[in-house]
Amino acid sequence: MLELSGPTLPARPRRSRTGALLATGATLAATLLGVASGPALAVPTAATARPVAAAGPDIPVANVKAHLAQLQSIATANGGNRAHGRPGYKASLDYLKSKLDAAGFTTTVQQFTTGGATGYNLVADWPGGDTNHVVFAGAHLDSVSAGPGINDNGSGSAGVLEVALAVAREGYKPAKHLRFGWWGAEELGMRGSSYYVNQLPATERGKIDAYLNFDMIGSPNPGYFVYGYDQNLKALFENWFAAKNIATEIDTEGDGRSDHAPFQNVGVPVGGLFSGADYRKTAAQAQKWGGTAGQPFDRCYHSSCDTSANINDKALDTNTDAIASAVWTLSGGTTNPPGGKVFESKSQLAIPDAGAAVESPLTVSGLTGNAPSALKASVDIKHTWRGDLVVDLVGPSGRAYRLKDSSGNDSADDVIATYTVDGSGETANGTWKLRVQDIAAQDTGRIDGWKLTF
Repeated sequence: MLELSGPTLPARPRRSRTGALLATGATLAATLLGVASGPALAVPTAATARPVAAAGPDIPVANVKAHLAQLQSIATANGGNRAHGRPGYKASLDYLKSKLDAAGFTTTVQQFTTGGATGYNLVADWPGGDTNHVVFAGAHLDSVSAGPGINDNGSGSAGVLEVALAVAREGYKPAKHLRFGWWGAEELGMRGSSYYVNQLPATERGKIDAYLNFDMIGSPNPGYFVYGYDQNLKALFENWFAAKNIATEIDTEGDGRSDHAPFQNVGVPVGGLFSGADYRKTAAQAQKWGGTAGQPFDRCYHSSCDTSANINDKALDTNTDAIASAVWTLSGGTTNPPGGKVFESKSQLAIPDAGAAVESPLTVSGLTGNAPSALKASVDIKHTWRGDLVVDLVGPSGRAYRLKDSSGNDSADDVIATYTVDGSGETANGTWKLRVQDIAAQDTGRIDGWKLTF
């Protein structure tokens, strides 16, 4: 991320339950009256505020870290950095390009000149999809000259790379066209992405439905920040994190400091994620996210210690999964069937308000051995305040697997999502149960159905 000094901003106060209901009602009213702004995208809006169904695969964080290890090795072998005009940058680009070419992408290397040196952008297109509607995810690949830049921005580059490779692995067939980009010379003022946007004809810019930017997603003292420029894209990410009981804040530290800015300046809807740079984590943020109050989100920002040791694995894993979900959701395609067998219950079951847990049973038979380590549990629960709900999957052994915790701050409706559970300790055959409990008063709901995919 481009260096820019600025004050530490206080965390935004949490809304009360009453305030949340009023705000939700106001947003809904605006939507019904047709006064909502911004282009229409196939994503959940703030008015519906439902958790996004788990689109896209789980991205193994080990794969992302393997790319970071390669970027670290490249920096170490090339003077300790991967900066614009230095050999470490071009070696980093060559590494990514080789992975993408082998996976079946059409790659383009775009050259530009800035600061007296040649720079390079890498753009990868996945074959297929409607090229009049492009979903674009990107990150800057260069570091500063002071260090290897593993969090800034190896983390975003590696996360976007692994999501692109997952597209190939999954045999994904998007309805919209998928494009991925890695930008050069961002640290000099978004020079690479600006060059790309300026060279792109206006008609081609108009075909980009969304540009998603990921600049620093593994900060060691992380926050979970969402870009707030486009309401639909903002809601897409906020709802995904809410379904996982992870609080978010609107990013202000990175405003105008990364590669979304050139796209935004020409009218492309932009969104993205950020885990924090040199601003200091407040006490309220530390209470919400863990970590250390009073310390920067990344103490090694733009420093020689921004190495492969300067990464929070949980933040990296969570944010990369969020990238995959956004790419799949926005592009609206299909994946080649995995061949798993599905067992489904369509029975409705009322959930008592502030009452005892209820269980919806599902009998599994005809399988051999244990359940898979990536068992998929898909739930359809209607409820007027989903934060009241605690949801568990109960295996044939009686062991409970937590799918969703309660949250007093999550005032949205319904839980419609797919969760991945390590069921390898359970025999596949037997009675599985979806257990749901409403732990607070005033709101009601029901289980509409659920299913297991083995």
